[in-house]
Amino acid sequence: MPVGHDQLDRYEIRLQGQLDGCWSDWFEGFTLTNDRDGTTTLTGSVLDQAALHGLLRRVSNLGVRLVSVNVLRSGQS
Repeated sequence: MPVGHDQLDRYEIRLQGQLDGCWSDWFEGFTLTNDRDGTTTLTGSVLDQAALHGLLRRVSNLGVRLVSVNVLRSGQS
């Protein structure tokens, strides 16, 4: 097993628009932060790439614009 794959991968997903915090459960426990620039940042961990794709499908189903997806390195929030 490659080094570092014993932990869940953390992601920061930015969406256009501001979502209420109640959507956190729908986004599998990701933390939602409404930013001053009118975007929402989802931050959290996923088990694997299949789970990430499922989460991105939820974004698509919600009809909001995906701005970016970033992997958070160790030590980043």
